Amino acid sequence: MAEKPTYEELINRIHELEMSEEFLNTIIEHIPMLIFVKEAESLKFIRFNKTADRLKGTDQEIALGKTDYDIFPKKEADAFVARDREALNANTIIDIPEEMIRTGNNLKRIYHTRKIPILDKEGRPLYLLGISEDITERKRLEEQLLQSRKMESIGRLAGGVAHDFNNMLAVIIGNADIALAELDADMPLGKHLQDIRKAAQRSADLTSQLLAFARKQIAAPRVLDLNEVLAGMIKMLRILIGEDIDLAWMPVSAICPVKMDPSQIDQILVNLCINARDAITDGGRITIETDIVSIDEAYCAGNPEAKPGDFVMLSVSDNGHGMNAETVQKIFEPFFSTKKTENKGTGLGLATVYGIVKQNGGFINVYSEPGVGATFKVYLPRQKKDVEPIRQSSASPAQRQGFETVLLVEDESSILSMAILMLEKFGYSVLAFSSPSQAIAAAEAHRGGIHLLVTDVVMPEMNGPLLAEKIRSFHPEIKILFMSGYTENVIAHHGVLDEGVNFIQKPFSMDALAEKVRAVLDGAT
Repeated sequence: MAEKPTYEELINRIHELEMSEEFLNTIIEHIPMLIFVKEAESLKFIRFNKTADRLKGTDQEIALGKTDYDIFPKKEADAFVARDREALNANTIIDIPEEMIRTGNNLKRIYHTRKIPILDKEGRPLYLLGISEDITERKRLEEQLLQSRKMESIGRLAGGVAHDFNNMLAVIIGNADIALAELDADMPLGKHLQDIRKAAQRSADLTSQLLAFARKQIAAPRVLDLNEVLAGMIKMLRILIGEDIDLAWMPVSAICPVKMDPSQIDQILVNLCINARDAITDGGRITIETDIVSIDEAYCAGNPEAKPGDFVMLSVSDNGHGMNAETVQKIFEPFFSTKKTENKGTGLGLATVYGIVKQNGGFINVYSEPGVGATFKVYLPRQKKDVEPIRQSSASPAQRQGFETVLLVEDESSILSMAILMLEKFGYSVLAFSSPSQAIAAAEAHRGGIHLLVTDVVMPEMNGPLLAEKIRSFHPEIKILFMSGYTENVIAHHGVLDEGVNFIQKPFSMDALAEKVRAVLDGAT
């Protein structure tokens, strides 16, 4: 027979059991998951940990001995009890990947719950153990990731069609310009040509917006003071939004250096202000603010598109009708629009803003509730370099004229013919070829000077930069102007032009081509 334990041994065992129970209780109380135990027959709560107790608010302790119907709305309680009975009747663990639980301050949280029957020696359920993990933030991050991937796919599609579509639009716009230049202003045919040109230009604008969304819009960034650029737009914006809406401009007092193409800043602000204007029904207020902020790792943990660092923040707020959470999740999708009225937009405005912000290494957050209004906060990386002065350019027709020799290379015959007419109209001597090999042979044989090479970027045989390199071997002083509807990262990477590259986006107007050619020849770019 085993010896009876001594008194001291009994005391030690009791102490060990107490220590073990305290140890387990400490673990249960500090586990970040919600843990509860119910009596199997009545489904009354007999145990909570602190996490479960805080579910209904720190000032509203959940009473033991109550049921779900004493704590939650009937519809939610019915769902909880049904799952409890399912686990107990089947005598098996029930896994609930997602269930909604309303907190004490009436917020909805998403939980992953497991319900586990606790059995007696005969295998009958005595208790029901519940373990719930709050996965609200995880679900939000997963949805943001899915949204980001979806938008990336749409962007690739947009970039894929841009090249050919812009080439076709270039022919329409360019030939319309040439025809209009040959007509008398009062001729009836002129109105029809103007309508054709306007329709083509609207199509070109749509393509440009899609490329901006896809982060493939070609940009020539430089370091600018965001406040200076925005201040120059305020007068125009007051006209754009109308006299019945108050526009408040509240810049931070410091310089706000960002590296961007100034036209992209214009696009961001105009699109955000138009969106704000359309959200206001009878008068109201739009507020434009700037600030300098630092983003830390803690903020990035809850905002997957953010990254730590110093940023210039542009905020556009309105007191319009606002949006619910479901709408906010979709507003940056191309062609998504809440505007029911026809001709109120294409649904590309906010998609354009999103693409431009991402292309420039920034991110954007939206805060909105129905009936409260909306605030769009754009965060752009703060630059440490000195800002450059804003360039003013608007050459007169006389200043666009030239006499130099231009080597023109374009594999699309219709665009080649059109560009020849345009350049000759402004006084240039044009050597035109439809293939790089022809252009190289002609440049090598040409005895006079060739001042400028205007070439498409994407062509058979070789691309534009390689052609330019070969032409420079015969004419070292030649200047280069690239043109394309979509560069495929040949002269631009992530939509940003390589240093020192001159570029004109197809489709272009006759005046735009003449002004750009003159600027490149004069070294003004």
